[in-house]
Amino acid sequence: MPLTSRRLRGALLAAASVTLVAAALPVPEPVPLGIGDPLYPHLGNPGYDVLTYDIAFTYGGSNNKPLDAVTKIDARATERLERINLDFTRGAVRTVQVNGRSAEFATAGEDLVIAPAGGAIAAGAPMSITISHTSDPKGKGDGGWVRTEDGLAMANQADAAHRVFPCNDHPADKAYFTFRITAPAELTAVANGLLTAKARVGSTNTWLYQIRHPMATELAQVSIGKSSVLHRQGPHGLPVRDVVPTADRDSLQPWLKKTPGHIEWMESKVGPYPFENYGLLVAAADTGFELETQTLSLFERSLFTRPEFPEWYVDSIMVHELAHQWFGNSVTPRRWSDLWLNEGHATWYEALYAEEHAKRPVEERMRHAYTQSDAWRAAGGPPAAPAPSEPGRQIGLFRPVVYDGSALVLYALRQEIGKSAFERLERHWVAEHRDATATTADFTQLASRVAGRDLSGFFKAWLYGRKTPKMPGHADWRSAAPEAKP
Repeated sequence: MPLTSRRLRGALLAAASVTLVAAALPVPEPVPLGIGDPLYPHLGNPGYDVLTYDIAFTYGGSNNKPLDAVTKIDARATERLERINLDFTRGAVRTVQVNGRSAEFATAGEDLVIAPAGGAIAAGAPMSITISHTSDPKGKGDGGWVRTEDGLAMANQADAAHRVFPCNDHPADKAYFTFRITAPAELTAVANGLLTAKARVGSTNTWLYQIRHPMATELAQVSIGKSSVLHRQGPHGLPVRDVVPTADRDSLQPWLKKTPGHIEWMESKVGPYPFENYGLLVAAADTGFELETQTLSLFERSLFTRPEFPEWYVDSIMVHELAHQWFGNSVTPRRWSDLWLNEGHATWYEALYAEEHAKRPVEERMRHAYTQSDAWRAAGGPPAAPAPSEPGRQIGLFRPVVYDGSALVLYALRQEIGKSAFERLERHWVAEHRDATATTADFTQLASRVAGRDLSGFFKAWLYGRKTPKMPGHADWRSAAPEAKP
């Protein structure tokens, strides 16, 4: 998600907004849990590893009404569980089954807390959880469903997937996804991954999509609307699928045809594209952001239609979201404090593309970022130790310091170890951690290995320092002091 289109979203709700249709759990009372992420303390749940999600949505044709849904989760308990906590809100839970048996359930905060029938789940045991529920698109504009002019799309970053479906809503727990979407026959339904089946029953179609690589919940995408699906071929026969409002399919073609070239350029920098397909989902909605949903990046239509945006700028934003498929989607942050690895890299390749294709020098952009860096660090913390968001502004984590401020770290690293070693590092990083999660420590250790020397002092200063270190090779660069607060 680029800096130029950040969004504001509400804080985690203090009171539960899931409507229950079941008796309360036996004592002790259910409590909300989290996996301990200091930036999103209530996000995720301990005690299990999700393997697969199979999510069915039934859309009646109005984006103002709740969708009927069934979410099936296959998981493995990593510890003994008397209760199973899932993240979920903004829906009516109707029934819950665990391993085929009806289970009692209640809520605590934004957790759906389940009591398995027959007692606790043993550590190491498989769990199959089926939740019949609704999914309400009438949110507060703070993530989850996005209502478009003719339907819906998803925007779940960073903590909003559980406003759409029950899940373990933290990027540390990636899983495989299947989506089954039933909608009126005149509409088109799309989701991450590949279309594997489509069936017509009466006046509705049901679409089946599956992904071949594990995915974080924040990257899930489902869109329903009056859309056209346009197909073309990318490098090495890669399927490229674009989903656009049917009325705009011709006017958007000059932009859409650029994608195979963008992929080819990214592959020349970091290696093979990591997923089964790619494409753009252009939404008829004013979102205020673009988003790297896995294999199908979400874009506002206005990015391509506003005359004040020059071609090089739109190109670079398209590359930014594409770069996330490697940095953030394939290699996923284990904690939200590792976000700089996502946004710093996407911003870096955005800037590098603009340099190579539009003569917008990276050095000039980085020098400007350097002048602002001390102020960014003072306002939001250093790149790898960001301050928590203010209450009511969870998306406030997406600050300048994680975009250009973190790309600046990568520029400094290239200056420090040389272009050749830096490029080897980038290729090793996405290859060694493909389809997995990784931390800042993983990156810094790999960088030292590739460079052949200990870089811990360099990274400590650049990633955790309150002040921006001297730029290697540019001793004359200065960062302006932060303005004093009134």
